[in-house]
Amino acid sequence: MVVEGELKRGRGRPASVSRLFKAVAEKLPFGCLDDVRRKLAAAGIGGNGIYVAHDSMGTPRYIGRGAIFTRLRSSLKAHPRELLYYSFFVVEEKAHEREVETLLIRAAGDSLRFNKRKKRVSIAPGNVHDFEAGTRFYERQLKRGKKRGGRPADRPRSTQREVR
Repeated sequence: MVVEGELKRGRGRPASVSRLFKAVAEKLPFGCLDDVRRKLAAAGIGGNGIYVAHDSMGTPRYIGRGAIFTRLRSSLKAHPRELLYYSFFVVEEKAHEREVETLLIRAAGDSLRFNKRKKRVSIAPGNVHDFEAGTRFYERQLKRGKKRGGRPADRPRSTQREVR
């Protein structure tokens, strides 16, 4: 059984606090995909965000962002025997979608069988440029000083200072 609802602001929480998500769903069976899509559309919430496809044990196997229901349906079609559940997160501000997706992919790590991008299966750090410009970062490097090598033209510049 799948139910829907809306979270209410708790006592003592100011109304001015912004929220990160418009809608969330966690580990729903793929059988209710179309019903949930229709309910979301009826509530006036768009179908773009971050989605996660899970196997029968609830382990995330694919994480992505974009048209949630279209992409989940194509993932299920490509891997019908492996995928049983899905989750999604509709982000309030589209600018943060990529950051949330990157965070989920890096946290899931090696369990993602169908993801090839951004996945890290070693202790090597990810690229800080996967996050929005203006974000303060702390990065582990093998040697002191700036990294050597060229910066791709589409990557933003960053300032680096050593932290002790």
